[in-house]
Amino acid sequence: MFTTKSGEQVFVIDSHTHLWDGSPANQKNIHGKQFIDCFYDYHHLGPDSYIWPKEKFERYSEEDYVKDVFEQGYADMAIFNPQYLGDFYHNGFSNLQRNEAFRKQHPDRIIANGFWDPRNEEAGLKQLEKDAKTYGWKGVKLYTAEWKGSSKGWKLSDPWAYRYLEKSQELGIKNMHVHKGPTIRPLNKDAFNVEDVDDAATSFPDLNFIVEHVGLPRLEDFCFIAAQEPNVYAGLAVVSALIHKRHHYFGEILGELLFWLGPDRILYGSDYAIWSPKWIVEELMSYELPEDVATETGQSLTLDVRRKIMGENAARLYSIDIAERCKELGLRTPTTSKTAKQEVAVA
Repeated sequence: MFTTKSGEQVFVIDSHTHLWDGSPANQKNIHGKQFIDCFYDYHHLGPDSYIWPKEKFERYSEEDYVKDVFEQGYADMAIFNPQYLGDFYHNGFSNLQRNEAFRKQHPDRIIANGFWDPRNEEAGLKQLEKDAKTYGWKGVKLYTAEWKGSSKGWKLSDPWAYRYLEKSQELGIKNMHVHKGPTIRPLNKDAFNVEDVDDAATSFPDLNFIVEHVGLPRLEDFCFIAAQEPNVYAGLAVVSALIHKRHHYFGEILGELLFWLGPDRILYGSDYAIWSPKWIVEELMSYELPEDVATETGQSLTLDVRRKIMGENAARLYSIDIAERCKELGLRTPTTSKTAKQEVAVA
């Protein structure tokens, strides 16, 4: 829980976190090294005091996660959004069994999502059904630029992707976290294009498409798609970290998101462990839009807006009753935004 200077408490859900293993022992080939090296390059966008040694960054512990995300990072809950990358890592970059074991240790605080790849065709559909029942998934992370054999990516609009979206809907998996952001070495930039989100969101209006990293550097394309598709959401992972070294640029991005999507479709995420959540949350909760951005967009970061971004929007997508969860965690129930109060009253 984050407490403001005036004593207001804000329920925090970190909607984009990982347990990963990018260590040399798990790397299948040069591409596994390239991938984690690229993550480590991005890691240096954070404050110098939060930079980890490379060895720790490659494979940190569950204890590190608890300390950084829950104890110091203000998160009351967190969501795993894993990527497999089986062509790069022996046991996957993210491992479902490791995630689930950790989730069972913190069942009131962690939501563990899964993943699927439509290139696995019929066998993958059967695996998805099995995994959904085994793990109780409410969401999946979709990595359209992942390599598989000779294929270097896929699209949400592909026929087999539609089969998987249909199966997800049938299984009650409603939240599609789609990586559409900066290129990660050695993956291909074009495979992260956002155009296929438009097609899928129109065809599956009962699914939620959380576009992680808001399509950067394709922000304009993303905003114009999201403005017309009410089931498309903006995931702030990566964007949040820009608040430190690209202060005004971060404001420009957030201003555009607030203008086109409004405050009800933006989700905070730290992208841990690329960055430590503590400094991101502290800077985000004290951040004000630059004057020129606020004037042009007509937006401002009121406490209600911050409450929605930091936790209420994710809570709505994952059917989390914040008041009930606070009781379970032994926390004082925070004041909720006006919109959240109205939603509770309607429910």
